[in-house]
This record gives sequence, C-alpha cells and structure tokens, in this order.
Amino acid sequence: MTRYAEITGWGKALPPTVLSNADLELIVETNDDWITTRSGIKERRISHVPASDMAELAARRAVAAAGVDIEAVDMIVNATCTPESIIPASASYIQAKLGAVNAGAMDLNANCSGFVYGYVTVDSLVRSGAADTVLLVGVERLSRLMDYTDRTTCILFGDGAGAVVIQSTDREAGVCGSEMGVDGTMADILCAPNDGTIEPGSADPRTRIVMNGSDVFRRAVTAMADASESVVRQAGWGLDDIDLLLPHQANQRIIDATARRLKLAPSKVFLNIHAYGNTSSASIPIALTEAIEAGRVPSRANLVFSAFGGGLTWAAAAVRFGERVEPLGVIEDELPKSDRTVWELLQPNFDYFGRLELA
Repeated sequence: MTRYAEITGWGKALPPTVLSNADLELIVETNDDWITTRSGIKERRISHVPASDMAELAARRAVAAAGVDIEAVDMIVNATCTPESIIPASASYIQAKLGAVNAGAMDLNANCSGFVYGYVTVDSLVRSGAADTVLLVGVERLSRLMDYTDRTTCILFGDGAGAVVIQSTDREAGVCGSEMGVDGTMADILCAPNDGTIEPGSADPRTRIVMNGSDVFRRAVTAMADASESVVRQAGWGLDDIDLLLPHQANQRIIDATARRLKLAPSKVFLNIHAYGNTSSASIPIALTEAIEAGRVPSRANLVFSAFGGGLTWAAAAVRFGERVEPLGVIEDELPKSDRTVWELLQPNFDYFGRLELA
C-alpha cells in the first residue's frame, strides 16, 4: 500500500490585543496610508502570553479538528524563529503543556519559510512510515524583537500561532511538488544580530530585527513566484488546476506579484495580512485555518503554499488536500484577556530602544 500524508486537523490562536496603524502613528513617524500602501497591513496582534501558550491552543484546536487523542501524536515539529529558549527547544514546552506523552518534539527554524519547510519534512516522515500522526505548529512572538523607533520593521510584524495535524492515509493527499532554497550569502539583510553564540556572552537582551526592506522585497518577489511555478509543474498541474494560493503573509505587493505569475484571480488567493501583519512561520497555518472556515478550501483541493524569509530562505509546496473540510471536534477555549494595555505590553521594548512621546 502506498502511504500518503493528509492534513486532518487545523487550528489557530491569536492574542486579543491589537496594535493598529493609528496606534503606530503615535509613536513613530508613519501613517495609515503609508503602511497600507506599502504592505497591506492595518493591524497586528501583540501577545501577553508565552509563545508556547499560543502554540498549545492552536495545537489543541488542530487535534480536536482531526478527531484524535493527544496520546496518538508521535511527533511535534515546532516551526519558529522566536523560541522561548535555545535550551531546551520550545517544542519541549509545547509537548508538556499538551500532555503528548508519546511524542518526540523538535524546533525547526527557517524563519518565515519555517512552516513550509516543516510541512515538507513532516510529509516525508509520514510517507516513509517513520511517523503516523504528526502535529506541526507555526508560532511566533515577534513583538519581543521589535524596535518601535524603526518604522521599516515595527509596522510589519505581529504575534500568533497556527497548527495542523498530518496523518498517514492510503488516499492520495499531501505534497505533490516541493522546493526549499536558501541564499546564505544574503543572510544579513534580514536578521536579528547578537542573539546567539557567535561570541561568548554575546546574547544581547536588546536584540532586534533589522532589515534592508527594498532588497528583501525584490528577492522575495522573484523567489516566491519562481518556487510556486516550479512546484505546480512538479505536481503536473496546469495553472487552472490551482484552487487556492496560501502565501506567507509578508507584504501584499509580494503576494500580488506571485499571484500574477500564476495567473490567479483574487478569488484564488487567500489574504489576511490586513488583520495580523507578518506572523512569520505562523502565517500560513493561520491562513489555512481561516480559509477552511470560510469555505474556500473544497474537498480534494489543489493548494499552493509559498513563503520567503530570513536566511534568506524560500519554500513552496503544491498540496493535495484531503476529503474532509469539516472539523470532527471544536475547542471553544480562548487565550485569556490581557489586563494590560498595548502600551504596557510594549513597555520592555520602549525601555530598550526608546520611543517618541505619545501624541
């Protein structure tokens, strides 16, 4: 029997606190029109809970949607570039909070491409027989790395989590074509310097994301479009066979350029960047969950995942979705409401980097 790997569960978790474009106008030289025109973003979420709490809720929702017991999960792969710690991997915290006593757990860091890297990896694990039921999480708490005096980065990023359950099946499903790439010679144009072990004692609590925006934009447009076209050809699909493009939600202009290369109408492209900004490895599983909930993923759909991020990494996958698009179970729990304002949540960032006085 040929083994395939089917997405059987999906879920998301988004913190309730919103940082809007109007809020950013109060602390940095920018405005709503400038942000919206250049990125498509209107607001982003700021988390008051650890990343593993967001991951736990998204994972519980995915496991419920799949209709499996948490004890049935044999592996947890946590795609993130904002781990709670280097030792241990954040996947350890997620495993403990879930009570997934039979699961191995590991982090995977390919930055904004992390979920697609993780998905292609997990698909291979399941097809090979190394695992039967895998939980793949994408979670980020990027607000902790933001310098809110730098308008080139602070307008873009937000916090959130998404998750999928992937299980073995004898029905054709899963990755039909994939590409994963990197240009490490350009790694410094999107990075968080001084956060690691390059020098003894070099980890800096003031580590922040820095980016050469124009260079990243140009490379992202080319890489996402090329990789998307490549995986569609590998799958043996025509462009008309694509039911939905689920791109990494980094910048609406990058998404629009990728859609044009694939000759896709707006109805075949999923966008939620206006609501959450760039949540890095969490953006595609959040988008997939919302697309399913909105009825935009039909049974046996042909999907394209496409992403670009720091490293500089890129990845794409042509994906055959499974038969079922309705959850078998639903988790009604929500993240707790914060007792702090958005400004109070961001106070540690202001303490490190400063801010303009509120207007």
